[in-house]
Amino acid sequence: MIGRIHSIESFGAVDGPGIRFVAFLQGCPMRCQFCHNPDTWNPLAPVQFEWTPEELCREAIRYKNFIRKGGVTVSGGEPLLQASFVREYFRLCHEAGFHTALDTSGAIFTPQAVSVLDYTDLVLLDIKTTDDALHPAYTGLPRTNNHRWMNLLLERQKPVWIRHVVVPGRTADEAHLRALADYLQPYLPIVERVELLPYHTLGRYKYKELGIPYPLEDIPDLEPEKIKQARELLSSLLPVPVL
Repeated sequence: MIGRIHSIESFGAVDGPGIRFVAFLQGCPMRCQFCHNPDTWNPLAPVQFEWTPEELCREAIRYKNFIRKGGVTVSGGEPLLQASFVREYFRLCHEAGFHTALDTSGAIFTPQAVSVLDYTDLVLLDIKTTDDALHPAYTGLPRTNNHRWMNLLLERQKPVWIRHVVVPGRTADEAHLRALADYLQPYLPIVERVELLPYHTLGRYKYKELGIPYPLEDIPDLEPEKIKQARELLSSLLPVPVL
């Protein structure tokens, strides 16, 4: 079994607790308007590594002294496009004593994808928007599977960190933030924190290099004051840390 790995980060500090070894897998079924990594979309595009789960785990073990209080994270793209690879990699990581975190959009809900939870300690779940009408145009897919993942994680009592990109003119207004808080209420037993990520245009050059129109051409970076206000609002509505 071979995993197609776009890139790795050996000292990741933002993809789960502690310092982490992060593998970014190639391929994604979504086309989020705010995506800053369109180079990860095509599952057949050239990649930095084509490794077996054993090879990737051996690479992680090289950094064990640095990540022993953190762990390993698999991100993307969408890692669940390569669910069997991720499951075996996480199994090996558990044998090596690593905490495992899955960073996913929840776009894929198959038996193979669900089986990854057998060896997953923490899920970082992106919620693009809770607006069912906006979601398809905004991401390229309906919200159905993302919602199914939330219900499954609650059923399994699997800890989750919610991630939400705040985009001017799309999800930055108070109504959208209150809708997100309302949506999360039933899932608070498993939600450990909410991360509000400010929209930025740092990946715009990648669209130009790939010959892809940039979908939010007229949308500026979210101002620091706006993300501060968003975090303050959500903090007033939820009893979990909002970062």
